[in-house]
Amino acid sequence: MNRAYRKTIIAGNWKMNKTPAETRALINELRPLIQRTKWCETVVCVPFVDLPNALKASRGCRISVGAQNLHFEPSGAFTGEVSAEMLSSLGIKYVIIGHSERRQYFGDTNEIVNKKVLAASAAGLRPILCVGESLTEREYDVTREVITTQLKMALQGIDAAAMKKIVIAYEPIWAIGTGKTATADQAQEICNLIRAFVRAKYGARVARAVSILYGGSMKGSNAAELLSKPDVDGGLIGGASLKAEDFAEIVHAANQ
Repeated sequence: MNRAYRKTIIAGNWKMNKTPAETRALINELRPLIQRTKWCETVVCVPFVDLPNALKASRGCRISVGAQNLHFEPSGAFTGEVSAEMLSSLGIKYVIIGHSERRQYFGDTNEIVNKKVLAASAAGLRPILCVGESLTEREYDVTREVITTQLKMALQGIDAAAMKKIVIAYEPIWAIGTGKTATADQAQEICNLIRAFVRAKYGARVARAVSILYGGSMKGSNAAELLSKPDVDGGLIGGASLKAEDFAEIVHAANQ
């Protein structure tokens, strides 16, 4: 982490978990556990139906609320979808875009991810743009090419001003929900690659300002080591974000 230039962010991705009542209860349990943290922004990215309760429960504390997806069109015949403007009108701050599960199960191509990033940015939301390689791609030693291609396509049409508000999350797909975790050095290598890409495209000042998160099975036991790396500015947390004590442990590691 480098707090002199950029924000440290610990974002929980609840995925398809928690009812509205459970959302309120979990955030109320989390609030006192992280009330003294000052170096880190805590974010909870919750299902659409939980957003109103998450906003109410987090009011007046250091927890920001994010969504897990959006549609790139402002309105229209897109049954079951939610637009960037709808999220912005609620007061949502962040939105996850391009998560590996969206890419794998719901057909979010690099082109669609780009449209979503553009829509989110235009609506004043802060995208958490996810990039990452599969186990096969890592074994074939094409990780760097995969990440670079995802970034090139996702950031088409994004200018420097918009880039400063984008968070990038590196999520090695082979380390999500498998119990496997990239080593701190592996995480640093790819986060450094991401920052180098941003530097080449947008300049050193923008690259220094962009927060890059690690999103592959970060937990209390390994958070401090991962976050000690200079280009790892936080985490996108899955399972551990569903338990207040576990999530708070990671938040506190980010505040050391």
